[in-house]
Amino acid sequence: MLLFAHLSDTHLDGADTALRRTRAVMRRLREMPLAAVLVTGDIADHGAVAEYEQAAAELVADVPVLVLPGNHDERGAFRKVLLGAAAAGGAVRDAAGDGPVNRAQVVDGVLFALCDSSIPGRDDGRLAPETLAWLRATLAAHQGPALVCLHHPPVMVHHPLLDGIRLGNPDDLAAVLADRPNVAGVLCGHAHLAASTGFAGRPLVVAPGVVSTVRLPWTSPRPLTWDDVVEADEPPGVAFHVLDDTGGLTTHFRSVREPQR
Repeated sequence: MLLFAHLSDTHLDGADTALRRTRAVMRRLREMPLAAVLVTGDIADHGAVAEYEQAAAELVADVPVLVLPGNHDERGAFRKVLLGAAAAGGAVRDAAGDGPVNRAQVVDGVLFALCDSSIPGRDDGRLAPETLAWLRATLAAHQGPALVCLHHPPVMVHHPLLDGIRLGNPDDLAAVLADRPNVAGVLCGHAHLAASTGFAGRPLVVAPGVVSTVRLPWTSPRPLTWDDVVEADEPPGVAFHVLDDTGGLTTHFRSVREPQR
């Protein structure tokens, strides 16, 4: 059995809110008997080196902390700050240069395929041909269970704002997964809400946001706009995944209350 935490969208920007909420989540996770912590993108808010330096200081634990980029991240700064330390451990393979940041790490026999679905300069996502080829080869080379991780959901979450910036080529991802029965699930972020559904015959889980939670369209009569979409009072959330010995994936969602100031 593998127990790990899954968070997303810290949007660290040097400001107090994102830092405070990220710190509260990581403090809580360090108290738990986890095998890993997965962070599915939008780690920084503007892609600045200083934001990744903050992330490198906060997203730490006694277990592997696995990170991948989202649409707010900048590949060069992400690589420079976050992957230098990770690669030094020898457990990570990273595509070099300015192309997609695709990485693979094995934790207790489980492969985490960390895919870059970002399109520089855009909010929607796409898995580039080199990413799809890398994913196919990476999954084929691993004999045990695997999890495919990316930022952009490859499905609709039935939110009028978010569905317009989801993954643009889900069929290409489904084709890669079609002949890989060892893939136990697809894990993503981006939506700032907790959601679960299916994709290509596997569980698909969207982690809740750390920096904020978006309002669902049926919870208020107010029109949804990008300027009025955040549920200001909602605490940061985390998904806990249990991958059992049969390859089944079970997910629990929890919120993390910040310490009283």
